[in-house]
Amino acid sequence: MAVSIEEQGYRETTVADVVRIAHTSRRSFYEHFEDRAACFLALFEEVNEETMAQIAAAVAPDDPWEQQVDRALDAYLDSVTARPALYQSFVRELPGLGKAGSDSGLAVIERFARLLVELVESGRREQPEVVTEALTIDMAVIIVGGLRELVVFSLRRRRDLRETREGIGEAVKAILGAAVLGR
Repeated sequence: MAVSIEEQGYRETTVADVVRIAHTSRRSFYEHFEDRAACFLALFEEVNEETMAQIAAAVAPDDPWEQQVDRALDAYLDSVTARPALYQSFVRELPGLGKAGSDSGLAVIERFARLLVELVESGRREQPEVVTEALTIDMAVIIVGGLRELVVFSLRRRRDLRETREGIGEAVKAILGAAVLGR
């Protein structure tokens, strides 16, 4: 599915394309997925899980908090910029999948927010003198949602995400500085 989307987009991708690229049969496809949309949603979930794992691996809780933010943002943006056609497809097509697409999108935002809360908490355990407050899930959703919307906006405008990196870093550091560092 990912290869076909990157080559021709989701709308043009058929089950026949997926099974041809995967060197499998339609029968095998339908043993795993109800339909093309279910395969797309599974891909969306898998790609986001990989991105979250990359972010978690990039952050060391004993590093200075600014460096932790930089590494997390770099991991996220590296993931998106490595597969821009795939992410653009997620942005464009997920809303068209109805309740399943909406539910999946919200679940991913919540998982990203929970990851951010966990990363701040691990920093707080390692550096209690620096990170003095817990990050609330609401504040994490604001950060994650704002970052997601900027990425959506930038992808739709065909803007290079690396151009946004400095501003994103400043905004996230300002929010975290006020929320968990008591600044």
